[in-house]
Amino acid sequence: MFQAALGLKKSSIALALVSSLWGGHVHAALFGDDEARRAILDLRQRLEQSQNATKAQLDQIVQQQNQAHNQALSQMRSALLDLQNQIEKLRADLAQSLGAQERLARDLTELQLRQKDTLSIVDDRLRRFEPIKVSIDGREVMMDPAEKTDFDRSMALFRQADFAAAQSALGGFLNRYPTSAYLPSVLFWLGNAQYANKAYKEAMVHFQRLLSDHPTHPRAPEAMLAISNVQVELKDTKGARKTLEDLIKAYPASETAATARERLPRLR
Repeated sequence: MFQAALGLKKSSIALALVSSLWGGHVHAALFGDDEARRAILDLRQRLEQSQNATKAQLDQIVQQQNQAHNQALSQMRSALLDLQNQIEKLRADLAQSLGAQERLARDLTELQLRQKDTLSIVDDRLRRFEPIKVSIDGREVMMDPAEKTDFDRSMALFRQADFAAAQSALGGFLNRYPTSAYLPSVLFWLGNAQYANKAYKEAMVHFQRLLSDHPTHPRAPEAMLAISNVQVELKDTKGARKTLEDLIKAYPASETAATARERLPRLR
């Protein structure tokens, strides 16, 4: 548009110059040299004025175009800057969102692991209280896991020949579990631990209790043999002989009865 306007201005100027020159020749021919000079001077003056006016208009147009161009560039630059700021903000928001999602995912994973560990611990603790099946003297019974653990620990001490600790552990077991399926065995081994510790009277009490409360228990013949040993330690030879004789009568087919038969001749 700017080039078209400039071309239009130049065409107008050329036409005006031709017209003026043509008119000037006519006047020169009609009015003589002086008048021709004045006409030429006047024509030059009008041409300069026209050129100056055209130049001024062109300068004004160029200035307006430059201003419009600069304004458009400024607006475009501002718009691009705003767009860049918006992009940076969106990028920051996205990074923050992704970071939050990663933290949430990490927290969720940690929570699930803690929950799994907690459930495992709870299950382990519950299993400690759940009754377990135990085989005792040829029969299966359900019992508290802690009860079996205490019995096994007490017997481990006895097997290690730590009879003082075994006596304490078996005595404590007897107090904690007075109706335990292990009771006959506890009475028997507690009596043996006391015998080893030379607590003969206490040992006698527990052996006799085993015989009176559980006469059919597999350890009953051995308990009678142990009673005879206690009587010997207490210098009750007569009582020891009678106990061996009662053992042979009560459990004649047992291996313990055979042992009693071998010992009787020595108790004279």
